[in-house]
Amino acid sequence: MKMINVIAAVAVGLALQAGAGEEEKIDVLRQTGNAFAEIAKQALPAVVFIDVETVVEVPQYGYRYQPFRDNWGRRGYLGIPEEREPKRYSQGGQGTGFIISKDGYILTNNHVVQDADRITVTLADERKFSAKVIGSDPKTEVALIKIEDPHELPFLELGDSDELEVGEWVLAAGNPFGLSQTVTAGIVSAMGRSEVGIAEYGNFIQTDAAINPGNSGGPLLDIDGKVVGINTAIFTRSGGYMGIGFAIPVNQAIQIKDQLIEHGKISRSVLGVYIQDVDEDLAKSFGLKEKAGILISQVMEDSAAKEAGLKEGDIVVELDGKAVGKTAAFRNRVAATPPNTKVKLRIFRNGKYKNISAITKAMGGEMYANPDLLDKIGISVDDTDGETGRRQGWQSEPGVLITQVDQNSPAWRAGLQPGQVITSVDRKSVDNVDDFIDVLSESDGRRILFLVNAGRSSRFVVINLEE
Repeated sequence: MKMINVIAAVAVGLALQAGAGEEEKIDVLRQTGNAFAEIAKQALPAVVFIDVETVVEVPQYGYRYQPFRDNWGRRGYLGIPEEREPKRYSQGGQGTGFIISKDGYILTNNHVVQDADRITVTLADERKFSAKVIGSDPKTEVALIKIEDPHELPFLELGDSDELEVGEWVLAAGNPFGLSQTVTAGIVSAMGRSEVGIAEYGNFIQTDAAINPGNSGGPLLDIDGKVVGINTAIFTRSGGYMGIGFAIPVNQAIQIKDQLIEHGKISRSVLGVYIQDVDEDLAKSFGLKEKAGILISQVMEDSAAKEAGLKEGDIVVELDGKAVGKTAAFRNRVAATPPNTKVKLRIFRNGKYKNISAITKAMGGEMYANPDLLDKIGISVDDTDGETGRRQGWQSEPGVLITQVDQNSPAWRAGLQPGQVITSVDRKSVDNVDDFIDVLSESDGRRILFLVNAGRSSRFVVINLEE
């Protein structure tokens, strides 16, 4: 079908330029339209509407009045502030997803199902199913959910986003503004957009196929009807569509999906280097003829880079046989590599090119992607020798660094704050994230005792999960 569509598109231009007859022009356009219609017919049954309900607790405060007498014996009432039973509200959300297997796995965006207490999936044939979150990765905006009682489900075939080229036709399917089963067409405008501020590890496909609110999590399809991306976001100054949309490459989503199914967590790799882009001045200073590559400004001790023999001043020009691009793209490619993987680097050192192999190491602080207990507590953590820990001077301290506290969560109500370090769980010492996860999994899931170091002093904090 791909070749047919390309020929049809070219034929349109040739027919218009050559002054072909009206009927011939219309026939060529009809063939192109029929191809799009066939893709939509095949794909839309597996595109689902996701309805999400989240229960939000809002703290309530008031006064308890206590009688008293003043120095002259007069009676009065003293208002004493007190916290009252929080009010619960249900918030709704919606988005799109698509079924990728007959047993009911669905890919979507993390922000569509984040913090969901109830998920309902509606198919094109109006069947409704309950679904649960298998895992999610906020750092790439990918989430995997699963229909709890699947039967006779349509599903989409996953393509190869590495084969996409700028200018190819793509179709975006979804449920924008709650309007079900919508398809828009466009082209691939650019590849490898890594600095758009959508996700920490982004390597997005840019397209002019319209992506509107509610389309998030839907499939981006090539002209063979295969999924090549997950619609995620748009660039806008007005709040509406402006011709620039972004989709997560499906190859990146497949890596996340496989890890979530097999391990229940996301593991990423690091080389252990500080890097910067090579501009024209740096290229000249190091004797490099072209303005390309990634300059290593520092090599960390006990890192994969150190063990491989990389040095400060090395310029990495290729990773596994492909040009490295900008720093963000290079970082994303390394991170997407499973830990303990051998990678081949081509570097420029002292005026000569050299090939070096390195064995990647696991990124510190990667926690389970769907740890139910951590979700309930409402915190994100990292090893104290991670980047955030080093900035805050915690690198020599045992424990785990709190990097985020969800508002209105049990951790938030207990007074935990980002920047604090948890050194023990239920009186068991923890030195790193792995220890923390292991000890946490042994708790009863109702009340958990943390020993928290806030810098000058430590204190015990009870996390009550029964409130």
